[in-house]
Amino acid sequence: MIERYTRPGMGALWTDEHKFQTWLAVELAACEAMARAGMIPRKDWATIRRKAAFDVKRIRKIEAEVRHDVIAFLTNVAENVGPSARHIHKGLTSSDVVDTALSVNLVKAADLLIAGVEKVRAAAAKVAKKHAFTPMIGRSHGIHAEPTTFGLKMALMYDEFGRALARLKAARETVRVGKLSGAVGTHAHLDPKIEAAACKKLGLEPAAVSTQILQRDRHAEFAAAVALAGTSVERWAQEFRHLQRTEVREVEEFFGKGQKGSSAMPHKRNPVVAEQLCGLARVLRGYALAAMENVPLWHERDISHSSAERIILPDATILLDYMLDKLAALVAGLRVDAGRMKANLGLTHGLIHSQQVLLLLVEKGVAREEAYRWVQRNAMESWRSGRPLLELAAADPDISKVATRRELAACFDLKRHFRDVKRTFRAVGLFLE
Repeated sequence: MIERYTRPGMGALWTDEHKFQTWLAVELAACEAMARAGMIPRKDWATIRRKAAFDVKRIRKIEAEVRHDVIAFLTNVAENVGPSARHIHKGLTSSDVVDTALSVNLVKAADLLIAGVEKVRAAAAKVAKKHAFTPMIGRSHGIHAEPTTFGLKMALMYDEFGRALARLKAARETVRVGKLSGAVGTHAHLDPKIEAAACKKLGLEPAAVSTQILQRDRHAEFAAAVALAGTSVERWAQEFRHLQRTEVREVEEFFGKGQKGSSAMPHKRNPVVAEQLCGLARVLRGYALAAMENVPLWHERDISHSSAERIILPDATILLDYMLDKLAALVAGLRVDAGRMKANLGLTHGLIHSQQVLLLLVEKGVAREEAYRWVQRNAMESWRSGRPLLELAAADPDISKVATRRELAACFDLKRHFRDVKRTFRAVGLFLE
């Protein structure tokens, strides 16, 4: 776990103190429902509600002897409540408490992650709008392709994290389920109405059917949504890493006064945050695999999932929360070099406009395959000699027969690559003034 990461809320969700507090909330919700149904005398319920408490150190001491965390918890609560504690945990099994409490905490964790994604989107939207018409080269296979804008690139990021947001919201609903159905899920000792009332109190829906546990495909979906959001973090961290390379140098992470990039080379300004995020995303994907392996359990339950979940669910939620916070800060502090972007557009001497020349010739009536050969031979010569494509195309005997230099020059205008920017922004929910 990232123990030192302290964004308010997420780390606290996974402390022993909060875990036992949530267990107690589940037990009290069940007792309240039973009291309302006449299953617990009002006097006893009043005592339980007033005296129910726990001490983490005491629970740990009891657990060292009984080797069962829920029993240790219940024993400690009973020490505080007294004789009325006989009604606590009535008709329940340990997983009723543990799984329902876990659902409560996963919902809270999801809310924090959703807020983190929204923060990333807000940062991306701000940069996208600022650079909506800042031209830069688009790349495929790492090779210059055609012009785009940095704003469109960031609008793409905004849109991608919109899907991450939707997946986390869907996963939140998938795990927003509790169960108080007993040892194998048959409600043999507790009416489903008690389960429904207790779950409602906790902000959950009762599982339509369960075994001794809630089924782990729910938790696997949650972990997968977390891992996929982390993979989107990596996708954009990797993008910024590439754009910071010396040969590219179109964007750069914020580099603070007094910051140092290398113990040996004083000139270094490294994309350290982006690199860290790329590495951490690998951890999240590993956790998602472990969550999927937790799905096939023996019959109505075993506990092979439990030991893994005690690591992967706290770690994954804390880790993604951290990553989203770092990515939002990275984007907000990104140094964008529009001049370098413009310079890089000219590195290939107009080759990036080859498709428009091809389309012009096709519009003039030249067969596409033939037009492609004409443009390609001039493009290859431009690669070899460094001469501008416009110059070579205008001098080509075949091309010059069907297109004037003025018509060819129009193919090298960047404006055509800007004409759909506003519509694209609107399509992803961003609006330019």
